[in-house]
Amino acid sequence: MKRLMARTAPMSPEPMSPELMSRRKFLISASVVAGGLSLKLLPADALASTRQPSALGAEAELSPWLKILPDDSVIVTVPTPEIGNGASTQQAVNIAEELECAWDKVKVEFALFSREYQQPGSYAVGLQPFFGGHSTDHDRMPYTLQLGASARERLKAAAAKRWNVPVTEIQARDSVLTHTATGRTLRFGEVAADAAGIELEVEPTIKPQSQWRMLGKTKPHKLQLPEVVRGTAIYGMDVILPGMVYAAVRQCPVHGGVLKHHEPEAVLGMPGVKAVVVIDPAKTVGSPVQADATFGLEGSECHSGVAVIAEHYWQAKKALDALPVEWDLGLGTFWSSVEKLNERQDRVLERWGGAALTKKGDVNSVVPAQTVEATYYTPFCEHATMEPLNGTALLTDDGLEVWHPTQDMQQAFWVAVDESGLDPNKVVFHQTLVGGGFGRRVIGDDVRSVVAIAREYPGVPVKAIWSREETTRQGSYRTALAARYQAGLDEQGKLVALQSETCFSGMELSLGYTDMAYAASGAIPNVRIATSKLPTHIATGAYRGPCYNSHAFTVETFIDECAVAAGLDPLQYRLDLLAEWDPAWSDCLKLAAEKAGWGQPLPKGQGRGIAISNWPHSGARQAGSTVCAVAHVEVSKAGELTVHSIDLTFDCGRIVNSDAVLQQLQGGVIFGLNMALNDGLTIKDGAIVEGNLDTIPLLKMADIPQINIHFEALSGHDRFAIIGEAPVGPVGPAIGNAIYQAIGKRVRTTPFRKQDLSWS
Repeated sequence: MKRLMARTAPMSPEPMSPELMSRRKFLISASVVAGGLSLKLLPADALASTRQPSALGAEAELSPWLKILPDDSVIVTVPTPEIGNGASTQQAVNIAEELECAWDKVKVEFALFSREYQQPGSYAVGLQPFFGGHSTDHDRMPYTLQLGASARERLKAAAAKRWNVPVTEIQARDSVLTHTATGRTLRFGEVAADAAGIELEVEPTIKPQSQWRMLGKTKPHKLQLPEVVRGTAIYGMDVILPGMVYAAVRQCPVHGGVLKHHEPEAVLGMPGVKAVVVIDPAKTVGSPVQADATFGLEGSECHSGVAVIAEHYWQAKKALDALPVEWDLGLGTFWSSVEKLNERQDRVLERWGGAALTKKGDVNSVVPAQTVEATYYTPFCEHATMEPLNGTALLTDDGLEVWHPTQDMQQAFWVAVDESGLDPNKVVFHQTLVGGGFGRRVIGDDVRSVVAIAREYPGVPVKAIWSREETTRQGSYRTALAARYQAGLDEQGKLVALQSETCFSGMELSLGYTDMAYAASGAIPNVRIATSKLPTHIATGAYRGPCYNSHAFTVETFIDECAVAAGLDPLQYRLDLLAEWDPAWSDCLKLAAEKAGWGQPLPKGQGRGIAISNWPHSGARQAGSTVCAVAHVEVSKAGELTVHSIDLTFDCGRIVNSDAVLQQLQGGVIFGLNMALNDGLTIKDGAIVEGNLDTIPLLKMADIPQINIHFEALSGHDRFAIIGEAPVGPVGPAIGNAIYQAIGKRVRTTPFRKQDLSWS
């Protein structure tokens, strides 16, 4: 199956400055809502036209972006799902920075994409259209800052008008407006309705970063945390609606297979059972209009299956287990094992016949003093989210409502439209909190299945739940990848030619590979970097740092092999290759090495390894997030691996919340550790073998090494690059390179737990 990735191709980084917004012409649309102020920002040349009268109703419809209520509450309505990374909170902080409101007055609500469809520009005009993801990119951050500034100036103008004083004498701070000459005060909520009627002659310029009071200075917690602690936070699994029934889901164990036969009468008499319905991909109605989903609809197909609907989930699950089912497994059984997949990848790579996406000089004309060659493999990997797949849908004569923990509400909305066949004005998608995503919840196949089940049981809210086993076996996994490298070294060990080819068996994304910094830096005169494909039936998709997580392993392991073959220090080898590149790379390498004690002697069986990578702009200077890791490992003679420590340095330009960045980096290191050490699925006759957590070994708290995050390599460059994906890249190759230093064995395949690391 082809999988379409979001728009993550490298973009030219745009510095954020006070002039950034003023260079663009904007209109502010303000209105009174419940006695307060509602505000949104529009490009001056874009009118927010309504396609059709709203089908949402006044109570269900959320006001765009920002509301200030009479009680001083500040409601920030965001198009950003909350998957634990704090992206929704960060957008609220951006607004609060300029608004000068009291932080304890701020709340976040999720936007309805229905409004964006009905009123284009409510959330996405001038921004990345992706209704998910990040909050500090070069579009969204200045946009939200401008919202806060424009609201603040309207509030000040309203207060000045009420007191009949110049607006320059009004100060806004902590949700209070103060007339500096007389000391008179008004709360934001007291003048919010008046502010809605204010039209400024010129919208204010946002503050320079030197005047920020919150961003980069404070460390606000994620706004949903109090609700999480109290147990009142609503994730997809927490949705409860009047009259709701439950569906237990089972889909064909071999992706692409179809339901051949089932016997619903065998379970319809069981306690609580109300119906047995079929999930049939062939019955997808199709969207009546052109969808604008970020990922496209291809790849969101649900797998053929059945669902038992009952009063309670356990009743549905017991009946599903008892349901006689027969599958037509199709051609997927051809892929009988991971070994067979690797053999096929080898056949593709041995031809060097892939499409060359990066080419310089002529690799075939070089006569090297030494040749280094290696092939690497990374397997299908399961996301293993804490919250199993689930969703709730209600289909009635009036339309469709869906409650779902998606990572991209725009994509999910259009999948729901496509599966139901309804006019988009009759579809409402409610975002919930997400109990772990890592890319699993961006494709929309789970949304499609939920809607398909509800379509077969209309008039009643249906909550569909995949068991942990079913969630694991119906994944959209990390692409299984094989990569072949060949390098030519001169007499001094310098790289004079590099040829590589990567074979994708699933979603294809080449960030950190075809744009690898070693090639982009100009240090290697002859380069050919190619890709090829080996389609399989197994569904693949985004997986924290999509494909980059594999590319970092293959690139950094091979560079290490070249250094060893040249008889040179792996740190210095990288520094030489990157000498003319973005200095942040060298700074990260040097700092990580210094903090980890690089070069200090270790006993036999212990070693240090280093690796560096960048997401998502490896081939651009001062862009993306550059991350370097040094691992200290120990390997017993029996082959037992212990990772003692990871020292990690990074440069994302600047940061706005050091605690949030620290958490993202620590979490990314742990994710990268598990990906390298443990994660790797097994295939038997076309089906995924692993099911529950007993067969998917995850790191336990006792397994976590000392993780040292060092901030000193931050360059201060005027960008706030995304940080969540970057740290998964260098961890695995750093460990693998450390293993070589410890025992002299080169590990070219993950997960490491399946490799023979014994030595004598």
